[in-house]
Amino acid sequence: MILGRNERLVRRGDYLRGSFVKPERVDGYIVGINPGDRSDVLGRFGFSESSVEVAVAAARRGFATWRRCSLAERSTALRRFREALSKEQERFASLVCRESGKPLWEARQEVVASIRVVDLLLDEGLPLLAPRVLHETDARSDALPHGVVGVLVPHNLPLLHGTLQALAAMMAGNTVVVKPSKFTPGVGQGIAELMDRCRLPRGVFNMVQGSGTGIGQRLATHPDLDALVFSGAYASGSTIQRALADRPELPTLLHLGGKGAAIVVEGCDLQQAVYEVIVGAYLTAGQRHNSTGRVFVTKGIFDEFCEMLMRRAAMVNVGYGFADGTFMGPVISENARSRYRRYGRNLVAAGHTPLLEAHNLDIEERRGFYVNPALYWINGRQGQRFLNDEPPGPLLMVYRVEDWQEAVQIHNEMAFRTATALFVNPEHKELPEMVRALLTGALNINRGTIGSSQRLPAAGVGRSSNAVSGGVELLRFLSRPRAMLVERRPFDPNHVVPGVNWDRSDDEPPDLTGVLELEPEELEP
Repeated sequence: MILGRNERLVRRGDYLRGSFVKPERVDGYIVGINPGDRSDVLGRFGFSESSVEVAVAAARRGFATWRRCSLAERSTALRRFREALSKEQERFASLVCRESGKPLWEARQEVVASIRVVDLLLDEGLPLLAPRVLHETDARSDALPHGVVGVLVPHNLPLLHGTLQALAAMMAGNTVVVKPSKFTPGVGQGIAELMDRCRLPRGVFNMVQGSGTGIGQRLATHPDLDALVFSGAYASGSTIQRALADRPELPTLLHLGGKGAAIVVEGCDLQQAVYEVIVGAYLTAGQRHNSTGRVFVTKGIFDEFCEMLMRRAAMVNVGYGFADGTFMGPVISENARSRYRRYGRNLVAAGHTPLLEAHNLDIEERRGFYVNPALYWINGRQGQRFLNDEPPGPLLMVYRVEDWQEAVQIHNEMAFRTATALFVNPEHKELPEMVRALLTGALNINRGTIGSSQRLPAAGVGRSSNAVSGGVELLRFLSRPRAMLVERRPFDPNHVVPGVNWDRSDDEPPDLTGVLELEPEELEP
């Protein structure tokens, strides 16, 4: 059944030990609201720090059972999840739209992508977990689970990230404790409801609600975690990393985004470049980890590109997620909207030119966190100060450069390089050199930065990540290789290494001078 667009969710609590449990002692509440219509309140979700302890302990007990399950048994659980999600696509699309504010058509795309990622884990993930056997030497390497994995899910792709990261961990033989974003608690609860139908052993999947600074921090730093997956802001990732300074052995995945960049080279298809940059910069209100935050344009086409970009960006439809024809919904919160406007003011104060200035928008009959697509022309001589920031929300900065070499030079100086879009004539004679010179996590040629493949390994460069790949390659991170060598030949004393004196007669007693003179209590046990 599809939840009504203004209907409150039944808040079921945390998911612990295979059941939904409401905290006995509530430490606080997160309020699920529709950022596109603040009158649409999904409900108050109570949380308790004690739930983290219960969840991790349940996952530890569940691991003893789940680790013994075969890969075929784990795959069956994933197929059950896929089947359940496939039957409720419209319900989840509506839920994602209400909680994230993204348009319904985009939310439907996320649901489809989440289903496909399960297929990918099943089709291409199984070989990654298969043992590698060297028959000629009777040796092998097996992919073993870490144990209990903590998963902190972001708000921008709550269903896709929650599905991929939790199921990848489970498929590798781990048990999980998932904390949804405080902005998308309903999606997190929905994932737990689907897991509840998968007939999993108790404790394999656990979910706790709460804020990032409280519940999230407690989960991330829990001493009984065996691995951690975090996707979110750089500042939050840095806080987690500092808190884990005394646990360098803990496998930790940090996907910190920071936004992508585009390079537009004279001779490219200008309309294509403008379209892809607009979609990359403003889809999901510019809140994806690989949204386009900067574009470097060579001088010969700079004026034409900016004129076309400004005109087209001003024409996109900003509005309510359930309204027909909406391209861009609201940002996730009032705090996000304030940071977006403040960043625009700082750019102007620093001498940069607003082509489309950042400001709030009023949408008829909707009280939401709406803003316009913003565009700023960055004065190259004064732009260094803003080169290493993460531009908040749908805010795009455009730079004028002499040639592609200067664009690449500036690009490679940026702190965040999660994804790069290069718009260039495919026949450009220097295209191979451009590709070699660009230091980035993902390079899309004549495609926007938000285009990605879950099948291909990629990891952001610089502050964008700690060089751990996402997608199906998560299975490598979420398992640990163990090599095993077996010797089946009988011992041959003729093949001992030099210096062990194995050929000395056993009749010759070892020299124990000094040792026998020790008192018994002085001998090591």
